[in-house]
Amino acid sequence: MYRLPLITGIVLLFLTEITRVYFIMPFPGSQHADTICLAYFIGRNKWILRIIGVVLVTFPVYRIFTRDRLWKRILLATVLIFYGIIFFLFNFRFEADKMFYQPTHKNFATAVNNTMDSTRLVIGVEINGEAKAFPIQIIGYHHQVRDTIGHTPVMITYCTVCRTGRVYSPMINGHPESFRLVGMDHFNAMFEDQTTKSWWQQATGISIAGPLKGSSLKEIPSRQLTLAAWLRKYPDTKILQADTLYKEQYKDLADFDKGTIKGSLEKRDSASWKKKSWVIGVRMPDHDRAYDWNELVLHSIIQDSIAGYPIMILLEKDTASFYVFNRNVDGRTLWFTKTLNSPMLTDTNTRSLWNIEGLCVSGALKDKQMQSVPAYQEFWHSWKQFHPNTTQYQ
Repeated sequence: MYRLPLITGIVLLFLTEITRVYFIMPFPGSQHADTICLAYFIGRNKWILRIIGVVLVTFPVYRIFTRDRLWKRILLATVLIFYGIIFFLFNFRFEADKMFYQPTHKNFATAVNNTMDSTRLVIGVEINGEAKAFPIQIIGYHHQVRDTIGHTPVMITYCTVCRTGRVYSPMINGHPESFRLVGMDHFNAMFEDQTTKSWWQQATGISIAGPLKGSSLKEIPSRQLTLAAWLRKYPDTKILQADTLYKEQYKDLADFDKGTIKGSLEKRDSASWKKKSWVIGVRMPDHDRAYDWNELVLHSIIQDSIAGYPIMILLEKDTASFYVFNRNVDGRTLWFTKTLNSPMLTDTNTRSLWNIEGLCVSGALKDKQMQSVPAYQEFWHSWKQFHPNTTQYQ
């Protein structure tokens, strides 16, 4: 009579603790199915589920410990101790915000006092004349860093498993919001806002569960490139420095920039169009397209048209910094030629000379600036997952 509620209650308690975390962390098989709604339901109702489980097992546990044989008491005690271990691990060790912490000391330095290697990749942001650089080696561990640039609050985010860097405004309905790292969705970092407990995808800024489901955070333009390339354009930039409390965590990401990191979730596949291959994802109105990183390295320039928008992708000699521009200038679509190992380009329309940052430095179009196009370097599996209608440049 008491066995069914006992077994049901124990199973419910175990499933509540395990599945709540399993579905939103990179455990084997956990990130391939659409289980976010189920994970959110369990997470929001965990105390109700726990209470139901405790109610179901209370009388059976009392009966076994007061009336049944010794071996049954030992077996039940073992199961309860095991549940206690599971409870501790899944609430205080395996949750995302218990594994990745925000920087305790957030220090910035000028180029003169900077201690970060200039070859390191950074996410660069410029707002209202103020520029800041956030090394990926640092924000890759923290996943998000809150700051203010040009009197504007910003949320710098990065997911190393998807290789996605995004910058968002943390304002929701006109009010500043706080976020915590809560887990992953299809291997992409996921944040929970403090007020409504809604869950937000890092790669898209879209809320995928909770009261604000379907809402989007405002994305702020940013660039991924080497610190040296960013400093060339913004010599007065401020650079986020390593927090000495997290030296070991940063050390683990020392080889992330080049994709040679040991971790299988973050290591690059050097072949093309594999799950862990690098691509450049370009976003144009109502159309997305992915470009093979290997082809860009081979040619250093790719010119294409996406849904009628002429674009150009350029790669610096450092083979790490890239730029994407709209080739339409003053209503004229330009076509460019680039001399190998030269940072300069020539448009065949007017024979004007352009630098790699899209500025015309001499000729008929002198001082014209090509418009930047939203583009990101990331893993192919990530771009394809979050841009399901993307096309591939072949």
